[in-house]
Amino acid sequence: MITVTEATATAGALKRLSDEGVSIWLDDLSRKRISTGNLAALVADRHVVGVTTNPSIFQAAIGSGEGYEEQLADLAVRGVTVDEAVRMMTTQDVRAAADVLRPVYDATDGRDGRVSIEVDPRLAHETAATVAEARQLAWLVDRPNVMIKIPATKAGLPAITEVIAQGISVNVTLIFSLERYREVMAAYLAGLEQAAAKGLDLAAIHSVASFFVSRVDSEIDKRLTAIGTDEALAFKGRAALANARLAYEAFEQVFAGDRWSALESAGAHRQRPLWASTGVKDPAYKDTLYVDELVAPGTVNTMPEATLNATADHGDIHGDTVTGGYDQARADLAAVEKLGISYDEVVAKLEDEGVAKFAVAWQDLLDAVTKSLDSKGVEA
Repeated sequence: MITVTEATATAGALKRLSDEGVSIWLDDLSRKRISTGNLAALVADRHVVGVTTNPSIFQAAIGSGEGYEEQLADLAVRGVTVDEAVRMMTTQDVRAAADVLRPVYDATDGRDGRVSIEVDPRLAHETAATVAEARQLAWLVDRPNVMIKIPATKAGLPAITEVIAQGISVNVTLIFSLERYREVMAAYLAGLEQAAAKGLDLAAIHSVASFFVSRVDSEIDKRLTAIGTDEALAFKGRAALANARLAYEAFEQVFAGDRWSALESAGAHRQRPLWASTGVKDPAYKDTLYVDELVAPGTVNTMPEATLNATADHGDIHGDTVTGGYDQARADLAAVEKLGISYDEVVAKLEDEGVAKFAVAWQDLLDAVTKSLDSKGVEA
């Protein structure tokens, strides 16, 4: 973790990124990060204005046990179930992080200063259970700057609408395809319309749509490498950026239409695109690729700390790198398709894998907490 002095010395590129209209969120959270003041330092010195979490992040944090020993002992004495124990620990971390970020939330009228927590990933294909879990999480965290993460599965879409309609802010996660992204935006608008019909204050509702980036390149690059021709290899590292840029084009289109205009006049906020999975997985690529090349106003980039540090150190922020590149983006995806790589097959596979990976991470976390509770001699 960085120190305040180090952060102050190397925040130039991050400030430029923020000045371009990109909100910088940290894709990580742990109790140690909060208790040591590291999160506060990132907010103060590295332009971090939000935090995202996911089951894998909590699995790494709580699985280590560091900072959770006392609470685990208390939970064991109470004889709580392992599911309740995990929820008590994760919501406590999110609540504490939300308090750290509350001044940002107040200063930006709720636009930033957000901390996201995900519904149980095992519910990804269950609409009613997802809605119930979202309500429960919002109640447990009990902070106005919490965002509930709901996966963009088919079952997740009506859940998004219902949760937004109840006035709960939502971070839609695991979006890979342009078609699904448009469905997500439509679900958000429907939720706002229902909220307005109930007389809720639309200005109090915020949402982001987490469009995943690096995993698209990982899957398509693997297939391009298997083809092995010079033509195929020339397109490595281009599909993810193309996909994200076309997502931003879709965002511009949807939030310029008549349906949106009516909601905007009632005080609603746009659902901002959030670039997720921005850590570069291929060492052949620059480690700030998915930051430098996805600069556009009104977006969020959530970064693991390694990417945040790399951007601060040598990020190349040189203005908008998204708008104006739509024709080239379409050409890049069309060329990949022409090589025999099915876009629809890739994005469907990535969604299925994303849901499965988070479910595995969640189960690993449950298993680790079960062992901790058992070790204290109390039934888990």
